[in-house]
Amino acid sequence: MERRRTEPRPDWQRTVEAQGLVYPLTRHPDDSLRPYWDESAYYVFGLDEVEALEEVVEELHRMCLAAAAHIVAENRFADLGITDPRIARAVAEAWHRRAELPSVYGRFDLRYDGAGPAKLLEYNADTPTSLVEAASPQWFWMQERFPGADQWNSLHERLVALWRKQSELLPPGSPLYFAHSSVDELGEDLMTVAYLKETAEQAGLDTDWISMEEIGWDPLSERFVDNRLRFIRSCFKLYPWEWLLTDDFGGHVLDTLDNGGGTGSTLWIEPAWKMLLSNKALLAILWELYPGHPNLLPAHLDGPRDLAHTTGYVAKPLLGREGEGVTIHEPGAEPVVRDEPCCYQELAPLPSFDGNHVVLGAWVVGDESAGLGIRESSGLVTDEYARFLPHVIL
Repeated sequence: MERRRTEPRPDWQRTVEAQGLVYPLTRHPDDSLRPYWDESAYYVFGLDEVEALEEVVEELHRMCLAAAAHIVAENRFADLGITDPRIARAVAEAWHRRAELPSVYGRFDLRYDGAGPAKLLEYNADTPTSLVEAASPQWFWMQERFPGADQWNSLHERLVALWRKQSELLPPGSPLYFAHSSVDELGEDLMTVAYLKETAEQAGLDTDWISMEEIGWDPLSERFVDNRLRFIRSCFKLYPWEWLLTDDFGGHVLDTLDNGGGTGSTLWIEPAWKMLLSNKALLAILWELYPGHPNLLPAHLDGPRDLAHTTGYVAKPLLGREGEGVTIHEPGAEPVVRDEPCCYQELAPLPSFDGNHVVLGAWVVGDESAGLGIRESSGLVTDEYARFLPHVIL
């Protein structure tokens, strides 16, 4: 793994926008606009290195599924902050019927410096973003800058193949809706959903658009409907389950949840069992089940324990995006147990390349490793001001 500087392509912003990345710039607190898509540098990997990382990702995915099975079998939903019995039952039922429910993709965030083993920082398997830039613009960047080279990137082909394979799990005679929240001002959620919709269409599926705010409830038929009062039989939503179930219509979601075949129900994708994998409590449960695993960091739910005096620790809220609420505690500092439920994970500072802190976003589609996206940040927490850099296998 190596970082190399290069000159950005002329008119790079117009190029990546035409490829779906309509948010190439980020507005910073000083009101300046700086590149989010950053091709002033790129990362180089060796083929053997990528193949080893692919094996790590698929092993971590298998371990996460085993941890999900453990949570359900041992009724540990409270450790995830799931205290409503109805929600717990819905998640458990979805888990037991997972073979009947379409499930699409997820992103592992890994600490990796090219030398030691990759370490799992977290897993987002419900609403992962940065998909568009990983699948499309960086692939075209490689083809233009390094013709004949390769990239850890089979996202597009695998997504199309997955939709085609899982099409038989969708209710017949009704389009698969793709929904995002209209509150999204940057266009990231919109374009992520648009890209996934395109891959579904290439797989031969009948699709339609809707925003989460446009989804209606018909009290007569007791069904979710679109803005033309058509029954929404299945819907991919880039909208976290914890929001979906606490919105005003959350009770209707549970009442009409299709966990495998209900004729008057709505099939939501991702399925409810993905809540088990997108909760930071998973990190502590993994450490319980696989203590000392080379690709895991020690993590606990009841406090930092000895991490406070040895390695230091990071306190992560069980739910959250873009590093929100994450705090870093150096070794030797007085341990702090926060009021909100958190996961306390060993402090493993992100590696620095030319002064940039790097995290690898390794994608899975279905159960298979599918690609890589790299983000850099100025600080140790990868937040909303991070930059995306392309990579190549040479």
